[in-house]
Amino acid sequence: MPNGDPAYAAENLARIRRRLRRECGMPPQDALSVGMRTIAFSFYFFAMEIILISGLSGSGKSVALHVLEDRGYYCVDNLPVDILGGLVDLLQVEGYARAAVAIDVRSGAAIDTLPEKIRILRQAGHLVSFLFLDTQDDTLIKRYSETRRRHPLASDARTLVEAISEERCRLRPLAGLGHHMDTSGLRAAQLREWTLQVAAAPAQEGLTLHIQSFGFKHGLPRDADLVFDARCLPNPYYEAVLRPLTGLDAPVIEFLEAEASVLKMRADLHRFLHDWLPAYRLDNRASLTVAIGCTGGQHRSVYLAEWLGRQCQRLVARVLVRHRAIDGTGVPPFPPA
Repeated sequence: MPNGDPAYAAENLARIRRRLRRECGMPPQDALSVGMRTIAFSFYFFAMEIILISGLSGSGKSVALHVLEDRGYYCVDNLPVDILGGLVDLLQVEGYARAAVAIDVRSGAAIDTLPEKIRILRQAGHLVSFLFLDTQDDTLIKRYSETRRRHPLASDARTLVEAISEERCRLRPLAGLGHHMDTSGLRAAQLREWTLQVAAAPAQEGLTLHIQSFGFKHGLPRDADLVFDARCLPNPYYEAVLRPLTGLDAPVIEFLEAEASVLKMRADLHRFLHDWLPAYRLDNRASLTVAIGCTGGQHRSVYLAEWLGRQCQRLVARVLVRHRAIDGTGVPPFPPA
């Protein structure tokens, strides 16, 4: 964007006034008043950092939004898609550099225009990240039963199960726009940590590689594009001294790296991604999630995910490593497998 250009300033002022009047229903005099304050910012255009959050109702969007608010983001929940551009313009006028916006199925048919809205924001120079939160149906049903809250699509003629199914169908096209995260079985602390991990990742075009460990005993993660099974490898669990530890701990790492089968599997995984990541990039994917599982998600899969994440930093610009069965402190939230 040209800074200090009078023609650009005038064009920006007119554009914001029109959008305020059209999308926000603001009277002409108020639109003029707000619009005039944009002149100074027109001379010093800055790209905003914008995190858009969507996903199934009950999947944790509020938790993600709150942690970003605590980190200084200007946060808006349940924003209609139609006024997203107007909101960004207003926040620029007020000088906000970072914003997080939650958009859900209550936007109705307009939700289908979100990909185009994101494209326009990026074309304008803004750094836009997209986070889609997903959850297994049985987890959602349990959460709604515990909180006794009403699903936004539920009605006298539509059961909770039917409402969840309808919402999943409507939002399915959005799942591939950016970071796809399955929150089933996650603690709130884990979701907060993973959200901050997404916020810290550079918001730029190209493929983001997610590598996550999980335990098969807890179920397959919904967000996985590729799943690899490490249960055939020697299990540190059967060593009493290693049982309470995780794949992040040096004794477990030493145990696993002494096994030829572990070294071969990690080399094979790295070779597979080295050979096939270019093809996924050419497919214009925003993200690729590789899930590595062992029995409990505590030892073997954690080690492999960490090692593979370090190696893949040479292959793609953004690599995010996360562990479903241990939290940020390395403590298993589930009983050891």
